[in-house]
Amino acid sequence: MALSGVQVKTAENLIEATQDCGAFVQLSGVLKRIAVKLSKTCNDLRLLSSGPRAGLGEIVLPAVQAGSSIMPGKINPVIPEVVNQIAFEVIGNDMTVTMAAEAGQLQLNAFEPIIAYSLFRSIPHLRQGCIVLARQCVTGITANRARLEETVRHTIGIVTALNPYIGYEKSSALAKEAHATGRGVYDLVLEKGWLTKDELDRILSPENLTQPRPAVRL
Repeated sequence: MALSGVQVKTAENLIEATQDCGAFVQLSGVLKRIAVKLSKTCNDLRLLSSGPRAGLGEIVLPAVQAGSSIMPGKINPVIPEVVNQIAFEVIGNDMTVTMAAEAGQLQLNAFEPIIAYSLFRSIPHLRQGCIVLARQCVTGITANRARLEETVRHTIGIVTALNPYIGYEKSSALAKEAHATGRGVYDLVLEKGWLTKDELDRILSPENLTQPRPAVRL
């Protein structure tokens, strides 16, 4: 405690603690679980921010470095990529801890140094990765509202919301035509004169589509 400032205590059974490193394996497994979740989250951020044209482009990450010279407007997801790499390290360290704990013989495990080394790398790196991700990425994420509105307007799935107003048969035919022509459902309904622009704006507004409402015919 004098060196670390952390309250520590001796294991209740020193013989058991010497030959079994299960507590370290358990701790390393928890760190790995956190790393896997963080890495998956960063994968989501990278995919949702991909673009500017060929990707999803639903969110915009803070620009922390210059983008690609051959892809104007692209924001490199460097912070999520940093955390991905930290996660890879932690996962690898967990395998090291696991194999080192497994390699003990009888009442002795000679591989505790590599166990300690691996944990002492995983813990601070994972901690710092969380801090960097929060401060330099997550807090600055914004929604690409124009892209999201365009996606909602052109998605074929919104025909479901039109069922109570134009009927299932027309909705089904509309979905097939939109898929075949690449045109938006909104524009096709207006062209056919099945609903007015005001009616479509009300029915297909994102706010209404995300709220429960009774199926009422016009």
